[in-house]
Amino acid sequence: MNYDTSLLNYFIHASIVVKAVMLILIGASICSWAYILQRATYLRGIRQSAGRFEKAFWSGEDLSQLYADGGKSRGVSAGLEAIFYAGFKEFQRFRKQTNASMDNVMDNTRRAMQVAQMREQDKLEKHLPFLAIVGSTSPYVGLFGTVWGIMTAFQALATVQQATISMVAPGIAEALVATALGLFAAIPAVIAYNRFITEIGRLMNRFDAFEEELTNILIRQTNHSAAQAVPATE
Repeated sequence: MNYDTSLLNYFIHASIVVKAVMLILIGASICSWAYILQRATYLRGIRQSAGRFEKAFWSGEDLSQLYADGGKSRGVSAGLEAIFYAGFKEFQRFRKQTNASMDNVMDNTRRAMQVAQMREQDKLEKHLPFLAIVGSTSPYVGLFGTVWGIMTAFQALATVQQATISMVAPGIAEALVATALGLFAAIPAVIAYNRFITEIGRLMNRFDAFEEELTNILIRQTNHSAAQAVPATE
């Protein structure tokens, strides 16, 4: 007796519960791959943008001019650009206040950059909780479908006088497809989640280092400007 072992045939002959499990896992897998591709593209864009901005930042261009040049695209800035614009904007605003001390100016500048970094981190981690949920729950959902399918297959044997392996094997095979789909959905989600978390952690370290470097540059420039403003005494 020939038995069709295609995935479609397994799905057609499965019980309603197992079919529902399969559809859930297939949908979760499709959404996971969509989010994986979207996050990979977004993170690659952030890395490239950070590289271009760091090149312009360390080219020796005046920070005020760099801030002004990015004014038109500031609404869509991301990564290092967004952190720089937030910090430098706060720095300029508080430096204009005559009663503002250097410590207050830099404290507010740091806080502005930290807030911008938190917003950027939230953007970077978008959809990652979904990947974590799929990676952690899909095997159990698939296992539930398998257990249910095996229970149904053995219940069908209760009305048979003589059970053979050919009678129970198709039902068990159909049930095991649910576990396979669960693993198919979970494995890419787990791999992508771990990779994205590691990459985001590196970007956060990169952002932290840039904030410290920008803070030091602003302090040096402010002290240099103050020294030039003081008239020399004989």
